[in-house]
Amino acid sequence: MMPPDQESASSITGNPANIGTKTNRAHESVALQIDQPTSNVINPCVDDQIPHHHQQANAVRASILRQSLRPVTLKFEDVSYSIGLKSTGGACLSSSHAKPIRSVLNGVSGIVRPGELLAMLGPSGSGKTTLLTALAGRLPGKISGSITYNGQPFSSAMKRKAGFVSQDDILYPHLTVLETLTYAAFLRLPKNLTKKEKIEQAELIIMELGLIRCRNSMVGGPLVRGISGGERKRVSIGQEMLVNPSLLLLDEPTSGLDSTTAQRIVATLRWVARGGRTVVTTIHQPSSRLYRMFDKVLVLSEGYPIYCGGANLVMDYFASIGYVPGFNLVNPADFLLDLANGVTTDTRQDDQTEFQVKPDTLDDKNSTRQYLVSCYKKHLCPALKDEIQQCLPARSQGLLASRNGSENQWTTSWWLQFKVLLSRGVKERRHESYSGLRIFQVMSVSILSGLLWWHSGTVHIQDQVGLLFFFSIFWGFFPLFNAIFAFPQERPMLIKERSSGMYRLSSYYFARMIGDLPMELVLPTIFITTTYWMGGLKPSIISFILTLLIILLNVLVSQGLGLALGAILMDVKQATALSSVTMLVFLLASGYYIQHIPGFISWIKFVSFSHYTYKLLIGVQYSKNEVYECRIGVHCKVFDDPAIEFLGIDCLAKDVVALILMLVGYRLLAYVALRFGQPH
Repeated sequence: MMPPDQESASSITGNPANIGTKTNRAHESVALQIDQPTSNVINPCVDDQIPHHHQQANAVRASILRQSLRPVTLKFEDVSYSIGLKSTGGACLSSSHAKPIRSVLNGVSGIVRPGELLAMLGPSGSGKTTLLTALAGRLPGKISGSITYNGQPFSSAMKRKAGFVSQDDILYPHLTVLETLTYAAFLRLPKNLTKKEKIEQAELIIMELGLIRCRNSMVGGPLVRGISGGERKRVSIGQEMLVNPSLLLLDEPTSGLDSTTAQRIVATLRWVARGGRTVVTTIHQPSSRLYRMFDKVLVLSEGYPIYCGGANLVMDYFASIGYVPGFNLVNPADFLLDLANGVTTDTRQDDQTEFQVKPDTLDDKNSTRQYLVSCYKKHLCPALKDEIQQCLPARSQGLLASRNGSENQWTTSWWLQFKVLLSRGVKERRHESYSGLRIFQVMSVSILSGLLWWHSGTVHIQDQVGLLFFFSIFWGFFPLFNAIFAFPQERPMLIKERSSGMYRLSSYYFARMIGDLPMELVLPTIFITTTYWMGGLKPSIISFILTLLIILLNVLVSQGLGLALGAILMDVKQATALSSVTMLVFLLASGYYIQHIPGFISWIKFVSFSHYTYKLLIGVQYSKNEVYECRIGVHCKVFDDPAIEFLGIDCLAKDVVALILMLVGYRLLAYVALRFGQPH
């Protein structure tokens, strides 16, 4: 969508309802019509007065639901939030001292109606992102004050009607722009739409956001070259616009964009708001062109509000309390940010000096902020709270109650979520699982070990036993350390998508488990097939197949342990350190290095999956009555060898059951850790 022409738009007048019915005009005409500013002096409960046909007309291009929108009136009153700080007093600090806290938000209030675009301004650290996260229902900890949506608190129904675009673009790097938006459409759009309609909506978003040129390019990331930063930002916005949200919140959507692209983004947000949606965004240093697109402005200074109201009234308000910019034609956003920083311009200076800053001290800046906050509390806050109290969206509350049952349902079925997540996961991770480096790593070790154990017979039984032990150890370490990275790396994406109510955790988890199977089992199959016959192990197809199955079971158990450690700790360094210690203990207790383990610590081998794998490999490779030439002319039973005798190979079925229990137990533990560690 091209940015609206501000000068042309300012001359357009007429009934908004009549404007909304002209939906068959050219694309440029629609852009001009939607730029009609919304009056801020109409009935406070404007969401109850939006004509139904006006909503439908404005939503023809935007609505992927292809039905009338559910407007949301967002109200927040006296919102405050504090965080605890780490004590730096050391051991000498008395335990009776309270933990130091920092106030991030202090009594922030406001109201945003359907059809309005609210911009939050303020210097870095003023609390803009914290407030936006609180409005999205994603802020951890206790928030004082009241935040309501159509008079109701935040709920799972509201979560699926709200879009949230974070400042950091959280996207899969190996998917193309079209694939990213298409998978999001499959997961987020309602099930009454066909697959073709969902793909068409993804294509429409690509066209509206100007992403046609890079639609088939990989998104990319820190380690993968892809589209530009501005294009990635538009893809993130497009993912939320797909669902035509009733409430859209964006954290600095224009960061890193040039002025033309930034204007296109804000014009799109304004157009989205004009369709009956509530749009709230934080923005960093907007130009005067962008500022004129805002309906309302909220200015924060160190967590305190200093202005909240119409964007076109801000200069008059600050002039009324004694603050006037030093020269004409100043960008209001620049003026507001200076005031929020406690910086005032010297109006006595000549216009040529522009923003000559007074030699204010830190105390002067603090006194300026305090004066602005006190003026806000005296002049703006009472009227704002009266406006919040007067707006009682009774119709919206009734509608919410009547549809509460259907709203709480997932937009797509469990099976569809599973299929989409499985397809997306395989397409994203195939580049990593089948990378040339990993294939080289496995094949080089396979060929080298095959050459080292080249055709070793039972005459050198100790060598053969060492090869079997190497199988169990290598395919215990390798899958474990690969699996540790799974959930910590995907945690940002999981939090983002689960917070938006895109899918169930169970569908994601099972899709992840099933999708990893072919990737995790192909390489060990090739490894065993190569090394088994090169190493001179029992030339029997049955023995080979059983050996392969045991190794594959060992791989799945090892992978499950890695997933559990990664899900519990969610920190790669900590999980790697703990898994290294765990695997070393399992290796020592597996029965190869030490046969006579002291009784008080012998229980360790019963929790070591390497111990059971090693026993099964020995049991499959040799029969009970098999003999070998232990000395010249003397034959001994294989099971009488000291390295094998103390393993206690009697009932292999118990070992198989133990590995299966570990397989299920580790993966269940990983799921429970994800369930309690992630937002529902």
